[in-house]
Amino acid sequence: MDKEQMKGLSPRQIRKLIREGKWDRDTSGLAPGYAQANLAIIPQDLSFDFLLFCQRNPKPCPVLEVTEPGDPILRKIAKGADIRTDIPRYRIYQKGKYVAEVKDIRKHWRKDLVAFLIGCSYTFEAALLNAGIPLRHIQDGSAVAVYITNIACAPAGIFSGPMVVSMRPIPQEMVVRAVQVTSRFPATHGAPIHIGDPKKIGIPDLKKVNWGDRPRIEKGDVPVFWACGVTPQAVAMEAKPELMITHSAGHMFISDVRDEELAAL
Repeated sequence: MDKEQMKGLSPRQIRKLIREGKWDRDTSGLAPGYAQANLAIIPQDLSFDFLLFCQRNPKPCPVLEVTEPGDPILRKIAKGADIRTDIPRYRIYQKGKYVAEVKDIRKHWRKDLVAFLIGCSYTFEAALLNAGIPLRHIQDGSAVAVYITNIACAPAGIFSGPMVVSMRPIPQEMVVRAVQVTSRFPATHGAPIHIGDPKKIGIPDLKKVNWGDRPRIEKGDVPVFWACGVTPQAVAMEAKPELMITHSAGHMFISDVRDEELAAL
């Protein structure tokens, strides 16, 4: 099944295919109109510090749901979904080092693990498209470009580090509209944190992505940067917790929550 066929499926149907190992690619453009989420799983003894980190950094880390320790089943944004199997690809970090990418984490699951589901900018992409704003990565069937910046997050406990951003090239005449559209979605990163020169936020070369795919930038496009839920991965490298499990960049959890449920009036 290709991505065009996948786009017509419901979130529940897509999660079923992911759980069965029939889809392990990125989720950009899938289930348009439904919220997608980033994932960060940490041991319980660090969960308060991490929740505090998210509260202090709501732009990159807007929390949509937190699981009970040891319970992988979601209750709020997708009732009955299993966080161990329902994401296409996961990344395993041990003491801050990336050690593996896997398609499910059942063998890595422990009774002390807590999962955080964090808002994702894929959620507002349907609204951008509905406003007539082209998104190059969706046109190309690729993952959005993601970069580490020099913007420091507010620390909490052992958690500190740089903000991560996603970048979308936007035609110059549509930049203001893109800001207006995404400002309605504070639960999924909201308005951009930077527009224009990437060097001003510590990104020397847009061709050299940290996650995702190299962007296609057309003549007249302006790079627009949104805070990104991949930030916890960068923080994991800095904080070096004994274990942290995240989604692979671009491989999100697809929820049953409609985009508009997360939009400001």
